[in-house]
Amino acid sequence: MSPHPYAFAPFLLLLLSIAVIPHFHKKWWESHYPLLALGFASLTAIYYLVAFHDLTPVYGVGKEYVSFMILIGSLFIVAGGIQIRINRRSTPIANVAFLLLGAVLSNLFGTTGAAMILIRPFLDFNSNRLRAYHVVFFIFIVCNIGGALTPVGDPPLLLGYLHGIPFIWVVQNLWPIWVIATGLMLLTFYVIDSKNVHHNKTDQRASEEILHKPLISVKGLYNLVFLGLILISVFISNPPFVREFLMLLAAAASYFTTSTSVHQENGFEFGPIREVAILFLGIFVTMVPALQWLEPNASVLGLSTPGQYYWGSGVLSSILDSAPTYLNFLTASMGTFVDPKIVHQVMQMVQSHGTRLVEGHSEEAGRTFAVLASAHPHLIAQGSASYQEISIAYMLATREVFLRGISAGSVIFGAVTYIGNGPNWIVKTMAERSGVSMPGFFDYIIRYALPILLPLFLLIWLLFFRI
Repeated sequence: MSPHPYAFAPFLLLLLSIAVIPHFHKKWWESHYPLLALGFASLTAIYYLVAFHDLTPVYGVGKEYVSFMILIGSLFIVAGGIQIRINRRSTPIANVAFLLLGAVLSNLFGTTGAAMILIRPFLDFNSNRLRAYHVVFFIFIVCNIGGALTPVGDPPLLLGYLHGIPFIWVVQNLWPIWVIATGLMLLTFYVIDSKNVHHNKTDQRASEEILHKPLISVKGLYNLVFLGLILISVFISNPPFVREFLMLLAAAASYFTTSTSVHQENGFEFGPIREVAILFLGIFVTMVPALQWLEPNASVLGLSTPGQYYWGSGVLSSILDSAPTYLNFLTASMGTFVDPKIVHQVMQMVQSHGTRLVEGHSEEAGRTFAVLASAHPHLIAQGSASYQEISIAYMLATREVFLRGISAGSVIFGAVTYIGNGPNWIVKTMAERSGVSMPGFFDYIIRYALPILLPLFLLIWLLFFRI
């Protein structure tokens, strides 16, 4: 079943509400956004019930939402028990070092984990001269671009790994993009931050008072154990609900073992995660028609070049959930380029454990088998591989640049909007609660994302995907 285009209306109206209403009536929005988010979500559910007599698509995305919120919420709680204090005043070069560290850690803890751990010390570090652009570049680098090196870094890359793309492939193929994107964002930030440094006697006295303190002080470091448990559980898919149970267990253990003083000093409260939970429930449900329309139509959109896959997956990932968008474009690429005859040949080669080549096999079949044997030797040993696993190997052997474009677009474009990636909105909310006047939804796009990120996206396209 394919939804009618008018079913996109609740999603568009919700985005418009997020963008416009807080700008004109912030207090009204803060009181009524739950009603709007849940109301638009209800309209989408009613549409499926009336038009198709089937709530299966809504139920399916509901399960994804629950998993998403348990991951986001558990990371938020565990990070709230880790207090990091940098006992020096910020400088442009120190901020660059901080953001670079965040970009690296995003690949170890995920963009959400790194953002939750580092946003509080980053806000505190810059408290004497905190501006909106500090938070915006934190979102650009730590919440999005930084996590492009490993499947742990961002959900689309994890989804690719779970569908057969080798773990090491990501860093081997995306590191040049990561270096260029991260480096240019850090350079741009340094230029802006250097122009906004203000020195005064109050800052000097405050700096002198903290010179006798250690450079960095950390409390609640044992919470890294709970963080590790959450990250490990991400890779558990069977049996059902074990992953979510472990995450909730880690979050509860962290919350009840963390001292009240650490929570107080961190300014820990559930307000930001509550706001994200409500808004993203509305977003997840209302975007179902758009994702469901994309699933059968992605392969007939006429996409034929790596650049088109890069821009297509990127633009849609900036407003839709990047994980299913990535999967739809991955499926579309395999449907467009994979030759079933070659898959059948490779399947026969796998069944023989690679001891003989199939008569009349093509060069592409041989290359595909070599990639499959290198990436997944256990499949050759057991003499069995699925159509999907062989299709992924075929793409890696013959159309690798397309996978690179889908992966890069799905990750780095998440910085274009506040809803492009899970941690974006949480970081925005936490910054606002710390007193930062953050740009609105459209202001963020117009003043920051388009003038700063669009040239970067164009450069990456010219260097890697304009083939």
